[in-house]
Amino acid sequence: MVEVFKKVLKNWYTLFAVGILFLILSMALGASLISPHSPTEGNLLERLQPPLTKGHLLGTDTLGRDFLSRIIYGARVSIAVGVTTVLIAGFFGTLLGLISGFYGGWIDRILMRFVDMQLSFPFVVLALTIAAILGPSFRNIIITLAVSSWVIYARLVRGEVLGIKEQQYVQAAFTIGLPNWRIIVMHILPNVLSAVIVLASLEVGRMIISEAAISFLGFGIQPPTPAWGNMLSEGQDYMTTSWWLTVFPGLAIVITTVAVNVVGDKLRDKLDPKLRLE
Repeated sequence: MVEVFKKVLKNWYTLFAVGILFLILSMALGASLISPHSPTEGNLLERLQPPLTKGHLLGTDTLGRDFLSRIIYGARVSIAVGVTTVLIAGFFGTLLGLISGFYGGWIDRILMRFVDMQLSFPFVVLALTIAAILGPSFRNIIITLAVSSWVIYARLVRGEVLGIKEQQYVQAAFTIGLPNWRIIVMHILPNVLSAVIVLASLEVGRMIISEAAISFLGFGIQPPTPAWGNMLSEGQDYMTTSWWLTVFPGLAIVITTVAVNVVGDKLRDKLDPKLRLE
């Protein structure tokens, strides 16, 4: 795995994307240290100040809150939601995919019919429905996105397991009587992890966009907590007069997701044997 990351970082644009992600992650983790102002306290006398105003590098919002501080704290929300959702969805999706592909039979049929049924619903519609039922909060947006996205991992892992299960070394493990759990953990799981890692790296960007979309529609992170999605929603009525209220959160979402996807694509090239490029 270390060698894979060394190869990934050889490309200048991938290295640049990693640098961007490192910067955004540093902003998220050190928001309280590097933020010049409180993200929730404002001054109505300083509302809608344009960028490069003294004391407010990116200007202020409709309540006079420092916009740079809100962008920085918004990174914390987006990164936390993206990574946590992927970890939860990836864990349960991988577990159920392993069970479905390994045991087959009625277990596989039931799980895959459930997967097909969920995939028949548009992702955004399903996510909004769950979010509306659970109510808006940080915890509920993670649950919403995890419930909506685990099926992708389950289907991928199940397909990988069906192929790996027919390999000679796995058949030999069956022959000598190894318990099923040991075969799964020692012989099958290590061979599907690379595919799961690639998918997870690409899904982080999608989850960040999904969180922003749900928050934009009012079902996600609620004000005054800064999140890039609700910042876009708050600024949409001021696009013609205060452009920075929508441009900067939008740029933050685009830059983060593009950087994540660049790294994910390169990992796919190096980890997927069908696409491996030397």
